[in-house]
Amino acid sequence: MAISFQQAQYVTSAFDLSQLLPDNGLEVAFAGRSNSGKSTAINCLTRQKGLCKTSKTPGRTQLINFFALDEKRKLVDLPGYGFAKVPKKRLSHWNQVLSAYLLQREALKGLVIVVDIRRGIGRLDWELIEMVSSDLALHILLTKSDKLSRSAVKTEILKARGQIDQGRHTVSSLSSLNQQGLDQLEQRCAEWLNFG
Repeated sequence: MAISFQQAQYVTSAFDLSQLLPDNGLEVAFAGRSNSGKSTAINCLTRQKGLCKTSKTPGRTQLINFFALDEKRKLVDLPGYGFAKVPKKRLSHWNQVLSAYLLQREALKGLVIVVDIRRGIGRLDWELIEMVSSDLALHILLTKSDKLSRSAVKTEILKARGQIDQGRHTVSSLSSLNQQGLDQLEQRCAEWLNFG
């Protein structure tokens, strides 16, 4: 692999569509419910503990955050969804910005949907999957897998695989504690980003 995920560097954050980086190159975005382990998954992928701010407080990521791997390739951390303590006006703004980013962004090549393995794919995850799955390749990442036994992890992966279109979309688990499953996440992101 010519380019390493460890080279990721924070570039900018966007609150409005007008603040997004130019729509070129290749991007992989990470989405998920608040507190699903999205920022932790990006930190694990890049092997940088402090690249994405993580917090026990749900709803911490409130901007679209861009991390460059090189001039062409970027990882994107999207605001978590499903956190009720956000003013309705702010929620409506996020929904508009996120929908526009996910449905219109030419550079976006794949979306990692981060799901706490103990919760499974929830209603809000399904809403996102249904909104984008015909236009975008998806990877369902079941995080916090160290909280379950190995057999329970296998069961949850099989269950999630049975729920999605396996022709285009994939599923794997990830433990940020022991990095189990990291290779599968790396491989999927590398395919989308054309790592050679």
